[in-house]
Amino acid sequence: MRVLFLTHRLPYAPNRGDRLRAYHIVRNLIARGMKVDVLSLVHDKEELGQLDRVRELGAGANAVRIPRFRTYASGALALAGTRPLTHALLTAPSFTDAARAIVQEHEPDVVLAYCSSMAKFALEPPLDRYPLVIDLVDVDSQKWAALATTSSLPRRWIYSREERYLSRFERRATERAFATLVVNEREATSLRKLAPTADIRVVPVGVDLASLRPPGPPTEAPRIVFCGVMNYEPNVEGILWFARQVWPKIRSTRTDARFQIVGSDPTPSIVRLAAPGSGIDVCGEVESVQPYLWESALSVAPLKTARGVQTKVLEAVAAGLPAVVTSQVYDGLPDEIHDACLIADSPLQFAEQALTLLAMRPGERRALATRAACLRLDWSTQLTPLFEVLRSAASRQATALASSA
Repeated sequence: MRVLFLTHRLPYAPNRGDRLRAYHIVRNLIARGMKVDVLSLVHDKEELGQLDRVRELGAGANAVRIPRFRTYASGALALAGTRPLTHALLTAPSFTDAARAIVQEHEPDVVLAYCSSMAKFALEPPLDRYPLVIDLVDVDSQKWAALATTSSLPRRWIYSREERYLSRFERRATERAFATLVVNEREATSLRKLAPTADIRVVPVGVDLASLRPPGPPTEAPRIVFCGVMNYEPNVEGILWFARQVWPKIRSTRTDARFQIVGSDPTPSIVRLAAPGSGIDVCGEVESVQPYLWESALSVAPLKTARGVQTKVLEAVAAGLPAVVTSQVYDGLPDEIHDACLIADSPLQFAEQALTLLAMRPGERRALATRAACLRLDWSTQLTPLFEVLRSAASRQATALASSA
């Protein structure tokens, strides 16, 4: 079976949540004997330079560069119409030609579109004649709706507009697709309300246990860590809240504590947090997050807006760290992780929970993390429903062709 996999970022390197899931999808499809052609949007030369790494996985790899300034102009024009900004900003004029060249050489049995930004291409020629499975991951329109409630003008208007028009597309795309995938039941419930006639399936997020397993004993250092892309607004919002409202309460009791923010593209507001004497380190993009996790006492996920599953929490727990998370984050996590997480929503609660963990002996913190049943969350197990959906979609297409012959 041949799968054409459409992605909005090249699925390498697996260093952020959206790339991570796509990367493991490619690896596991190939491990199951499927042939995979990747057609991806790319955002810069560095990303384009990773094409060979995708090919080394055993996939066909094709990429189309997003013309940055042209898409900005397209986004500005889109505000006057009904096109979602997500679609205006994640596009490339030559994508259709690239898709046509691929299907002429290797006709797919099924198209797998990763996120709503790629589903739009699958609904247009030449791809609209193939069975479509959408991995929506999260219901993005609901994320924009949540951000609109906490933002001021003009962002509130932009986010409300995006929720309105993107939800219309999500409904249309999911009703057209053979099946649509999301990462947990919370997202499935939201999507079923939006598209009640669509076939919605849950394909959970996994974790790469082998690469995260701690190589030595837990650290004694009173270090708190957050890992995430630091120009992603929910991350920025959550970390600014933590640094301004929670961190001073922690430091008033533990003057030796340090907070490390690990992730690419920190915004100026995040960079400014690393003022002298603040106890905060803004590390930016790093080659590997594992050493930062292994050298920390606990992880935090102080997000007020959290859709889907926060992979950063799964990775921290798999690396031997307990976590303090908001209820928004906790509700999206798999049950297997809950025992390693403490919930806090107010600044005082969050500081108290973090201080409780810092007061534990290192072995006690590690024992709390190991209460999580991470072994059930390996990627090959979690992605099993995806393989079944793709085979069913391809089988239906083959049956329809045989009937029309």
